[in-house]
Amino acid sequence: MAKRFRASIYGGSGFAGAELVRRLLMHPEVELARVCSIDHVGEPLANAHPHLEGVTSLTFEKLAPAEAAADADVVLLGLPHTASIEVVEALLDGNVKVIDMSGAFRVKDLAAYARYYGGAHPRPDLVERFVYGLPELNRAALRGARFVASPGCFATTIELALLPLAKAGLLGATVEVVGITGSSGAGVTPTVTTHHPTRAQNLRTYKPLEHQHVPEIEGALGAVNGRPVTVNFVPVSAPLARGIFVSAFVRVPASHDEASLKRLYTEFYAKEPFVRVPARRLPEVVAVSGSCFAEVGLTVGPVQGDTRLVTVFGALDNLVKGGAGQAIQSMNLMLGLDERLSLEDVGGYP
Repeated sequence: MAKRFRASIYGGSGFAGAELVRRLLMHPEVELARVCSIDHVGEPLANAHPHLEGVTSLTFEKLAPAEAAADADVVLLGLPHTASIEVVEALLDGNVKVIDMSGAFRVKDLAAYARYYGGAHPRPDLVERFVYGLPELNRAALRGARFVASPGCFATTIELALLPLAKAGLLGATVEVVGITGSSGAGVTPTVTTHHPTRAQNLRTYKPLEHQHVPEIEGALGAVNGRPVTVNFVPVSAPLARGIFVSAFVRVPASHDEASLKRLYTEFYAKEPFVRVPARRLPEVVAVSGSCFAEVGLTVGPVQGDTRLVTVFGALDNLVKGGAGQAIQSMNLMLGLDERLSLEDVGGYP
C-alpha cells in the first residue's frame, strides 16, 4: 500500500540521522525518499549505519536543497546550525515543511542567540516563522506548521522536568540544574573529550553556565511561568553512549507538600503519550534508552522557613525524545497524523 507522504533527510550520516532513518523506514504513513549527506556519497546507508544492513536500498546522495526537497512533503535537517540556515534559505519558496534539529531557530531572543552561538543571527527575519517543536508545550501550533525548530536534548529534558512547576507559577527567579549526558550527544566525529579512552571511565563538566541550550530553556520556561527564569546549568559528560539525566533544584512555598507536587506532575502529564511519571521509583536512563519516552519525578525536602527544596529529576534518550524521535513526533503533528506513529516502541532492559 502506498504511503501518503514523502520525507527527505538532509545531513543523514550522523547519529541523529541514523535514528531518523530507522524511524522513518518503519513509519506506516511516511516514505523515506532521500538521505542527503556530504559524506559517504553514493554509498549504501549501512556503510555509515551498520544496523541498517540489508534493510534499505537507499544510498547517500549529495543534492542541492531544492533537489532534496523535490516531491517531498517534509525535509528534516540534521545539520550544524550554520548549515541549517543556508538550507532553510534555499527552501523558503514552495510548500515543503522543514524541521530543523539544530539550534539555528530555537532562540527568539536575538541578543541571547548572539551570545551563545558566537555572533549575530544572519537571518533574524526567519526566526519568528519557526514553531518551537516541543509537543508538550506547543502541540496546537505544531499542527499545520511549516517550519519547526526541534529542541535540544538538554533543553527537552530540563523543560519537561520543570514545565509543571512553571505552569503552576512555582518557579522562582533562578533554577539550578545539573545535567549528565552520553557521548552520542557530541556527534559522530570523535574529539579528544569524546574519544573512548578519555571518556569511558571519566566524568567532566563542559561549558558550565554557558551551554547553548540555556536561552531556549529560559525562553520556554519563562513564557509558561509568566515571568523571567534564569537557569544556572552545569552539563556533565558521562561514560554512556545514550541518555540524559538531569537534577533541578527549586524552592517552593512550604504549603506545597510531596503529595500535592506529585499530583501536579501526574495530572500535567496524564494525557502525554511520551512522558511518564513513575509511581514507585525515580526516573532512570536505562528505562528510556532507545525509546521516545521521557521520565520525570521529584523528591521534596523539609520545610526551611517559609519554603522547601524540591529536587526534580528527568531522563530521556538524547537521540530519540531528545533528538530524532521528537522531530518525528512534530512531523506527525505537522502532517495531521497520530503523533505516536513509529515512536511507541520501548527500549531494551537492561
